Amino acid sequence: MKQVILVRQDLKLPKGKMAAQAAHAAVECSLRATKSNLKEWHAHGQKKVVLKVTNEKDLYKYLQLAKDQGLTTCTISDAGKTVVEPGTVTCGAIGPNDETEIDSITGNLKMMWYYGRQ
Repeated sequence: MKQVILVRQDLKLPKGKMAAQAAHAAVECSLRATKSNLKEWHAHGQKKVVLKVTNEKDLYKYLQLAKDQGLTTCTISDAGKTVVEPGTVTCGAIGPNDETEIDSITGNLKMMWYYGRQ
């Protein structure tokens, strides 16, 4: 089980803003997960991987592929109080779901960072 957070690279978000947006995505997608997926993911260390997507179009492409496979997804739109305009879609997340299913969609993307207990 794992969760991936997809962050738009075209926005060139400062690290702090990017971290906050990724955290929003992780929490929102977790809230949408089934109880059984959430329980299993939690029991195995809540693995999260943050991946780069080129732009908003690519973000939606990967999220749609995940939705088509029945995976948990979410998108995050910023309030626009600091760095970007209100309503700017900054990132999205997939999971927690089966790692193999997520990798079949996002396995070609480059990692930004990784966090998870081993």
